[in-house]
Amino acid sequence: MISSPQQLADWDRDHVWHAFTQMAEYQPFLIASAQGRTLVDIHGKTYLDGVSSLWCNLLGHRVPELDKAIREQLDQVAHVTLLGMGHPTTARLARKLAELAPAGMEHVFFSDSGASAVEVALKLAFQYQRQRPDPRPAKTEYIALTDAYHGDTLGAVSVGGVARFHALFDPLLFPVRRLPAPDLYRLPPGVTAEQARDYYTAQLEQLLAEHHATIAAMIIEPLMQCAAGMLAHPVGYLQKVRELTQRYDVLLIADEVAVGCGRTGTLFACQQEQVAPDLLCLAKGLTGGYLPLAATLASKQIYQAFLGDFAAGRTFFHGHTYGGNPLGAAAALATLEYLETQQILENLPPRIDRLRARLDRIGRHGHVGDIRQRGMIVGIELVRDKTTRESFAWTERRGWRVCQRALEKGVWLRPLGNVVVIFPPLTTTLAELDQICAAVEESIQEEFAREGLE
Repeated sequence: MISSPQQLADWDRDHVWHAFTQMAEYQPFLIASAQGRTLVDIHGKTYLDGVSSLWCNLLGHRVPELDKAIREQLDQVAHVTLLGMGHPTTARLARKLAELAPAGMEHVFFSDSGASAVEVALKLAFQYQRQRPDPRPAKTEYIALTDAYHGDTLGAVSVGGVARFHALFDPLLFPVRRLPAPDLYRLPPGVTAEQARDYYTAQLEQLLAEHHATIAAMIIEPLMQCAAGMLAHPVGYLQKVRELTQRYDVLLIADEVAVGCGRTGTLFACQQEQVAPDLLCLAKGLTGGYLPLAATLASKQIYQAFLGDFAAGRTFFHGHTYGGNPLGAAAALATLEYLETQQILENLPPRIDRLRARLDRIGRHGHVGDIRQRGMIVGIELVRDKTTRESFAWTERRGWRVCQRALEKGVWLRPLGNVVVIFPPLTTTLAELDQICAAVEESIQEEFAREGLE
């Protein structure tokens, strides 16, 4: 079936309901092909993929090794359920993840999206507290941070904290004990950056001291809260959170859906503070952004609490039709192998340094309030007043407008409110990083020069 670009655009606008998109305002933007870090639309125009096709395309597009692995798997079998059977490729992936993960995380439950991986972790934590050797059935609550985002299924939304996305669904959600996000840019009066870690972890300790008997788990994105606007946590915060949750017998769930797979400079963000959580969620970049596959890694302690004969009812009655799909598993294995053989993580420091140097320049603009970087993850916050840190109203869509200008310069980016996000594939070259940053810098200058707000 051959269709014209106009037909495709019409069908996209008329029939496809796009995520997080006001369809009354939507203008079709269709990508027909890609190579490396370059996207090609249906009109043949090219764009640098500056956000890894929404944070998942880890190594670029059309990576020969990943393409080959999926084709070879397709020649064997495309799908095998994990309900009562398994598959060699999925078994090999589980073994590989167990070898690479923080110490003690030997068991892998597969699903098909980041939100699903979080749902699995929340349910595992809840059921574990009832089945542990010394059952704690009163432990039914969770701790999460303000402005947290963990996905869009109801459990993930419950522990999420982005009101603009989720306030409508409040009647459907379970209550969560919420702590302030450790935001280094907007600290409370009298708290310095050097005091931030202790200030925020003291709040956690007080909460745990008072309520640990009813708290099953705490969930956190290690090092950086991505959808919150790329909020970077104080150094040492994660390590202290792990220490406190262990002391008060509360499980720690590390949501590494966005920050995992090398994005922060190490394979797992937890590794930067020598932390081993009880449950760890992976998705997005796990398959190189090729296919939907997610994993929830669990400690041996948690896994053993689910063992027993069928009549004991200790089984984890949860599953996803495509969880552990062999094609996705093949892509994930090839991704992990590519990271190792091509020494991708070892070669990141020059890229991270180049980003930092270019960001320093961008940060001099009068309406760039803060720049937050962890490895290859960047958030550039635009503010009305740099001195007072006053934000623009979200309805002004400043981030979106800057990204639209960057698109005209051949760089595709997607903002988070007033925060311009740079989240490129790990293989992005120095020259491509320069191109991305130049487009951002010029677009910011143009946006504010238009109103005489330089």
